[in-house]
Amino acid sequence: MPAVGFAQAAPREGSEYRRLSRPAPVDVGPGQVEVLEFFSYSCIHCYRFEPLMKGWMQRQSKEIVVRRVHVGFNAGFEPLQRLYYTLEALGKLEALHLKAFAAIHDDRRRFNGLEPIAEWAAAQGVDRQAFVQTYQSFGVSGKVKRALQLQDAYEVEATPSLGIAGRFIVPGQAERTLSVADALIARVRQA
Repeated sequence: MPAVGFAQAAPREGSEYRRLSRPAPVDVGPGQVEVLEFFSYSCIHCYRFEPLMKGWMQRQSKEIVVRRVHVGFNAGFEPLQRLYYTLEALGKLEALHLKAFAAIHDDRRRFNGLEPIAEWAAAQGVDRQAFVQTYQSFGVSGKVKRALQLQDAYEVEATPSLGIAGRFIVPGQAERTLSVADALIARVRQA
């Protein structure tokens, strides 16, 4: 939300957000607004954006449903997508999401396949066998496929980006990304 005492300019279509050429699918109930954060563990801008995004997410009402979507611009992204969806499936995302970013960007770990990722997860206290089974599971494969479909539906070109209500895509602009998202959410809720 904008700071009290100064007005935010209305977001500019074409530069601060784009209207999607076709509506994207949403997975929320009546009266709710879906916000998708498109990101990648390999993206330094996503890593820097994460604390802002986490704070913003905590301030949202229950009517705003926020989900993260790990992008896959090419086959090299799949191990990172599988890492994210495996942590999610195992209930380890809250504890290890930022640590995964840090391992890549601060510790310079190369997560380019199952073995280095499973080794790192085990070092974080995750049961290695459960991690490997989940990483290779049909459920995680389905999440990866769904992420690619959403990425295409939202016409994602870069990360971080926010998809709003199946209608808009907001490219990363640091803190401004979130004020643009707030304005678009308010517009959707008024419609």
